Amino acid sequence: MENLDSFEKDKKICMHYEDDRDRFEGAVVPPIFQNTLITYQTFEMITDALQSEHSYYVYGRGTNPTVEIVEKKLAALERGDVCKLFSTGMAAISAAVINSVKSGDHVLCVRNLYYSTMELLKYLGKFNISHSVIYSTKTDDIKAALQSNTRVIFLESPTDMTFRLVNLDEIADLARKNGIRTIIDNTWATPLFQKPLTKGIDVVVHSASKYLGGHSDVLGGAVVTSKEIMKTIFRKEYLLMGAAMPHNEASLLLRGLRTLPFRMQGHQENALKVSKFSHNHPAVQKVNFPGLETHPDYHLGTNQLSGYSGLMSIELKQADFNHVKTVINKMRIFKIGVSWGSFESLIISPNLGNNEGKLVKEHISPGTIRLAVGLENANSLIDDLEQALSE
Repeated sequence: MENLDSFEKDKKICMHYEDDRDRFEGAVVPPIFQNTLITYQTFEMITDALQSEHSYYVYGRGTNPTVEIVEKKLAALERGDVCKLFSTGMAAISAAVINSVKSGDHVLCVRNLYYSTMELLKYLGKFNISHSVIYSTKTDDIKAALQSNTRVIFLESPTDMTFRLVNLDEIADLARKNGIRTIIDNTWATPLFQKPLTKGIDVVVHSASKYLGGHSDVLGGAVVTSKEIMKTIFRKEYLLMGAAMPHNEASLLLRGLRTLPFRMQGHQENALKVSKFSHNHPAVQKVNFPGLETHPDYHLGTNQLSGYSGLMSIELKQADFNHVKTVINKMRIFKIGVSWGSFESLIISPNLGNNEGKLVKEHISPGTIRLAVGLENANSLIDDLEQALSE
């Protein structure tokens, strides 16, 4: 595997790594271990296991053979030491954040983050954990926004809705020099197109419900990090809080990973075509997609990203709720719905008709429409956009 280029190595990980077919009587698809517990021959054996539950199968809330296969694949894809799967993406994000802070600490958020991540940080205020947002992605501005009690820098790159990139090398170096932990939500790029741990980021989180699963039928989250950090997460935020991924979901996620490299190539191809069409449409003010050469962070992306997923946003010139909803309601192939990252194309807007002032404060145009470009025919998707954007 070491002689393969990165993408070919990742394909091999997705398709075969840690499947251990000899262990499972040659089964091409590993069995689902549906049991909730494992029995031991002696009491001494189980007492040893209970003291190192991260290394033994004891109870379903801890480790499970089916789940473990997927965890090993994701850790290998991210070039990390270890991965733990959670029941949802928010469970993974919550575990990573809560493990990293205590009362009196501060979390710095870089530009736009997923709505529920921000809600979590607001909720943590009841425990005297504060947060603030810096809407610049420049490293010097982020440095200036640090507080004496900042213990975490949380980021998405690309950022939510606005799809700006953050220089991961510089942020990791800045954080390391100031004793700050870095956490990144890497759901947009997947481990195939961005590997933040290799840039010095401490913790990677994923919503596995998106591209990793890829079929809109599995909920899940993942945390990938070092053995040292995961050791503390496992005992408390994972085992104690109990948001483990069930075995059936892990099997669906394993199935999704088999085709991840091929699906991501399809998303990228379609997204590049849709973004170029949208960029040239007279009704569109701006396209937020780092794969476009006109994107302000395009050159950073060529160093940091090895590909582009299918999620982007467009900003309409007529930036009001009534026009946004008219365009969305005219869509035929793009379906209206939350989430993204599956085979189907989806459309939604952060403009809910009563929050335009809030969007402006968050540096999001009220005319923003998010497109999750799926795997349908690209020309059909472009035709759909054309008819919806026409007067």
